[in-house]
Amino acid sequence: MDVRTLIKKEVREQEGYRADIMPYRIRMDANESPFSLPPLIKRKLFKEMKNVFLNRYPEPGAPLIRKRFAEHYGVADNMIMIGNGSDELIQILCAALVNSSSVVLVPVPTFVMYRIIASNSGHRVAAVPLNASFDLDLDAMLNRIAKDAPVLTFLSYPNSPTSNCFSEKSVAAIVEASTGIVVVDEAYGSFAGKTLLPLLTKYDNLVILKTLSKVGLAAMRIGFLIGAPPLVHELDKVRLPYNINALSQVAAGFYLDHIDIFSGQTRDIIEGREKLLFALGKIAGVHPYPTDANFIFFSCDFDTDNIYSVLAQEGILIKNLNSPGVLKNCMRVTVGNREENQEFLKVLKKILLK
Repeated sequence: MDVRTLIKKEVREQEGYRADIMPYRIRMDANESPFSLPPLIKRKLFKEMKNVFLNRYPEPGAPLIRKRFAEHYGVADNMIMIGNGSDELIQILCAALVNSSSVVLVPVPTFVMYRIIASNSGHRVAAVPLNASFDLDLDAMLNRIAKDAPVLTFLSYPNSPTSNCFSEKSVAAIVEASTGIVVVDEAYGSFAGKTLLPLLTKYDNLVILKTLSKVGLAAMRIGFLIGAPPLVHELDKVRLPYNINALSQVAAGFYLDHIDIFSGQTRDIIEGREKLLFALGKIAGVHPYPTDANFIFFSCDFDTDNIYSVLAQEGILIKNLNSPGVLKNCMRVTVGNREENQEFLKVLKKILLK
């Protein structure tokens, strides 16, 4: 018996998400924060974690943390649900809202997990290319909404991998035209200084995703879904009871207790981003795009497969996006600390001079 025949066709026919696993000395490919916590602050966190009873289940639904983050984001606590990273929340949305005849709409290029999770759920994905400026092609999006009535539309704000925030007017037009749920993923919102949270008071079919993964707590897997109370109430039925482990709940509360530390690191990343963006723009044949995120998207006049390979041999990992179409010879580099940024630039220049 070929057990693969028991697997859904949509799963068999896709590659899935594969994070690169290879030796490195500098990692600038995963859009994580380059900064660990200061030793004293880290010891405080671990001291709090020591008080967790590992033989007991965590608080289901993380009610205390949910209430604190509701206050942090300026929403009612029945508007927020916590997930094991944003990925779980995307999965919950697909499980709760999508059926076998439904369409999930995404602009491309964007975060690949929208397509993968929707496909794994056994449903159709409609992809609409971004325009030449990597903004939403509003007419094409609205035409697709009118044609397919997608039950879910995913918009990354800022967008990964293109690093820009879409036009707010275009996002609002898409929400207004949609009979389904529009999800605005603000994973990188801390680096943009922008949020569409105020639109929640106007649109019941809008959902905002937030995460702590990009601001220093990637290992803890803490994400937030914010939306209309009736929708969150129904989605919460799909959430597994103990989805947020007790240590992650401690870390989430610790983030709010020490938000000045994390905010300072975010400011440092933004400062480093601007310096790295300027330096990349000075390299002949390298064309960085404006960025609102903690990474820089850039195109090259030469083969990026070779650049990626040599950088990896030097122990520096960045994201090679090279593929036919708009991503031809494109790459993405996460902003590191000062030493990492300087080393990346030095090695890149050395490669290009050969």
